[in-house]
Amino acid sequence: MHGLWKPRVLGAWRVPASGPVILAVNHSHNIDGPMLMGTAPRPVHFLIKKEAFVGPLDPFLRGIGQLKVDRRAADRAAVTDALGVLGNGGVLGIFPEGSRGEGDFASLRGGLAYFAVRSGAPVVPVAVLGSRESRGRLIPALPALRGRVDVVFGDAFEAGDSGGRRTRKAMDDATVRIQERLTAHLENARRLTGR
Repeated sequence: MHGLWKPRVLGAWRVPASGPVILAVNHSHNIDGPMLMGTAPRPVHFLIKKEAFVGPLDPFLRGIGQLKVDRRAADRAAVTDALGVLGNGGVLGIFPEGSRGEGDFASLRGGLAYFAVRSGAPVVPVAVLGSRESRGRLIPALPALRGRVDVVFGDAFEAGDSGGRRTRKAMDDATVRIQERLTAHLENARRLTGR
């Protein structure tokens, strides 16, 4: 990442140095996941759509600890693998919106709340800004080479309530809390970086 672009990493110290943690990342460009993996202070395991695990990418993605997920149905193996990462004290990266979009956390899926409440792992919001800028691009699918991309880590927070409930209502409430925190972090990151 540092050879092709100029990532500016802010607040990486906010990621707990040990123990399970979930990085909740906005997703507006296909480079956001690799950018975070290349700049995070700890190894990150992402749930990645199974369609990406083809040809030479399959052994590469598996080798760097990425997790295959079938997005068309409830993928119990992927859920088990993700909870295993957290159970072993690792870092799980999640795009809470599910797929690439505006990257504004406007509509979250329930997966992030489920993993956070079920594992008890803190959530660290992450804003990747600048990956969608089109000025100076030689390859339309990538940010401009040597262009600046900001990766801004926020404060860790607990998504569940103090009672440790795992009911449907508890998950819905956690999703609302998560969305509020992620949206606030994105606004702060934009102010901080001027993007």
